[in-house]
Amino acid sequence: MAKEHLSGVGSVPVRRMLHAPIPPEFEASSQEWRRLFSEFWGTFLLVVVAAGAVVVGALSKGAISLSMMVTAPGLMVMATIYFMGTVGGAHLNPAVTLAFAVRRNFPWNRVPGYIVAQFVGGVAAALFLRLMFGTAGLLGATVPGKGISDLKALVMEVLLTTGLVSTILGTASGARNVGSNAALAIGGYIILAGLWAAPISGASMNPVRSFAPDLMRGNLSTTWIYVLGPIIGAMIAVGFEWILKGNPTAAGTMAAEGSQE
Repeated sequence: MAKEHLSGVGSVPVRRMLHAPIPPEFEASSQEWRRLFSEFWGTFLLVVVAAGAVVVGALSKGAISLSMMVTAPGLMVMATIYFMGTVGGAHLNPAVTLAFAVRRNFPWNRVPGYIVAQFVGGVAAALFLRLMFGTAGLLGATVPGKGISDLKALVMEVLLTTGLVSTILGTASGARNVGSNAALAIGGYIILAGLWAAPISGASMNPVRSFAPDLMRGNLSTTWIYVLGPIIGAMIAVGFEWILKGNPTAAGTMAAEGSQE
């Protein structure tokens, strides 16, 4: 474990001490398109499942329960981490990308590309749902629950995202973000958050997951809650991770950037 705190966090020599050798061609910047595609595809799958579960639930007149709706995206994230977490870290969420960058586990020059890929993937998923099903179920939009103020929904999103990003950063710091521990922990947390908090705020925890359906249904009135809340929560989680574990680790960098092994 001591090796995680060697100097030169994220450098090739340190990374190879902790992991099997990484092919030089994958480390090259020319392969960034693979990482960007993985973020596009992974976010597409997440949004099409998370929003799609709500849409199909509305169309089927309750055949899909709330428990099923909140379980689906958790299982999707779990599967995505398993099948392509090694390619680019499987962030699937701008708040997660920003958290890794602020934590110094991810280079800032790659942040814009990741966020653009995530938004394109999310919007493509919402467009697919719109073409398939119209605006049934508000196109799977996350909105404050009945009788819940915008402020309460915002606070809930801050809290839920703090927990989510804490889980992600915590598993990443031990080189577990591309393995069974992180997949189970992150997917399980998403399900847990939805089970108790979806009726309050929708339990989005992801700006793209909320923005994409809002854009496709033409109503951005509450989108700010689901952009601001997750970003604030992610920054709080970065602070908590520093309190808990101190400086960033090389293992965390490998988890955030992915490694083609």
